[in-house]
Amino acid sequence: MKLSVLDQAPVTKGNTAATALKNAEELAVLTDELGYHRMWMAEHHGTDAFASSAPEVTVAHLAAKTKKIRLGTGGVMMMHYSLLKLAEVFKTLSAFSPGRIDFGVGRAPGGDNHTIYALSEGRQPMLNNMYEKFDTAMKLISDEVPEDSLYNKTQATPSQIVLPEAWLLGSSGNSAVKAGRMGVGYSFAQFFNGEMTKEILDKYKDNFQPTSLMEKPQINVSFMVTTAETKEEAEFEALPQDISRLLLMKGQIGKLISPEEAQDYSLTEMDRMRIKENRKLHLVGSAKEVATLLREEQEQYGFDEAMICSIPHTQEKRLNVYRLLARELF
Repeated sequence: MKLSVLDQAPVTKGNTAATALKNAEELAVLTDELGYHRMWMAEHHGTDAFASSAPEVTVAHLAAKTKKIRLGTGGVMMMHYSLLKLAEVFKTLSAFSPGRIDFGVGRAPGGDNHTIYALSEGRQPMLNNMYEKFDTAMKLISDEVPEDSLYNKTQATPSQIVLPEAWLLGSSGNSAVKAGRMGVGYSFAQFFNGEMTKEILDKYKDNFQPTSLMEKPQINVSFMVTTAETKEEAEFEALPQDISRLLLMKGQIGKLISPEEAQDYSLTEMDRMRIKENRKLHLVGSAKEVATLLREEQEQYGFDEAMICSIPHTQEKRLNVYRLLARELF
């Protein structure tokens, strides 16, 4: 099984955003050495809980610090940006790191309404043409002439470079058929809502049409994982993330508390029931237990690659998650 990394540059309680970005660099270097296939940076705006607001900039930095691992965005939120600029950015990245860059896009805003309007300089954002925008961006990247009259009289430079891979992110299955027909990779965020089905992934495969940005169907699935040497230690490290999920369900996003603070956190019986239910979104256990779960998921659903997002409170524990999984799965 291919293993990859999804990083949100989490700013855990007691740490700084600058530290979170340096942690992303350290994680990239480690997972490159361990043999992970790719690492994506997410895009989040308007929160001090995550430092990854400019993933394409971070990707450029990480590419200069690593040797083999693929790097990309998971994903850049294309509603906020000129497609010409997006194409130019990712073509430039690919020119510097040929064969290692992924153009992963999302259709969500990555922030609240205030952030959306600030990013669009107060203009009404266009929310209903994301697939058309993605198609136009791919044509610009591929040195093709798009149909959109706004972009068909110019070109995205640099040209004649090794093309990045293109990926569409999804969490409900609605984009599976679109991703297949557009000839791009499909990335399913299982840790968002846990609604992955074999039917969703099969629809993508059945509808896949090769393009210059991807020759054959590829599926990766993102999992939230907390693991450690023992199940008991994993449970201890996982509770802050469980509490964070509870708060998110109430519309609250805050910095991840420490495991020690989590032990003293006041949880109702309903909260504990929800944490138990949410374990379909958060894989917790010893490395052997989690590795077994990932293998079972791959066998059941037929994806190519597991993309691991892990947010223990300390960087030491986070790096160990990726070491342990590599030991079990490589």
